[in-house]
Amino acid sequence: MISKDLIAASSRPLVLSILSEGDSYGYAILQRVRELSQEQIEWTDGMLYPVLHRLEREELIVSEWKKSETGRERKYYSISKQGKTALVAERKQWLTVHNTLSTIWKIKPLSI
Repeated sequence: MISKDLIAASSRPLVLSILSEGDSYGYAILQRVRELSQEQIEWTDGMLYPVLHRLEREELIVSEWKKSETGRERKYYSISKQGKTALVAERKQWLTVHNTLSTIWKIKPLSI
């Protein structure tokens, strides 16, 4: 199980990355996270929507009500220009963390 702290820290770059693929709505974002993580990360509505609202307040994403294929109204989210810029910075930071951990784990394998 992945720690709540790590899931919380990764929520911003995950949402921005998913929205960089195209517009989406809440349930589809939850499904995409589950798919990308091979069902290792399962977000709830209660976790996702505060992240979406915060990103919207920061003007990194925008939302719009649209009719879905079923005719039902859904709130679709898309990444803004500022969001794309923020995503570039997030990627650099996460790659630095990833590369640092990968390096140390290769140098000194964990023994139990």
